[in-house]
Amino acid sequence: MPASDALALLADHVKLDPTYLPVKDRHSCRWHASTALGDFEILTTGVKWYDTRACAGGGGAIDLAMHVLGLSFVDAVKRLTAR
Repeated sequence: MPASDALALLADHVKLDPTYLPVKDRHSCRWHASTALGDFEILTTGVKWYDTRACAGGGGAIDLAMHVLGLSFVDAVKRLTAR
């Protein structure tokens, strides 16, 4: 699952940043997302993601769910499969 799709499932509010100009990968996008844990600025490229504010990243929807919702691995899997 692309990280942008996972972010849309997980966040309370998600908005694509139309002013973002990619530097390294022309396919990357910047998203502003809000969850119960706070606000995030996430760069996505396919399944990979990077939180520019926390300087943390990963690959896959499970890692993203764990990061933006503060979930354990098992809870992240349950949350994603419930949707």
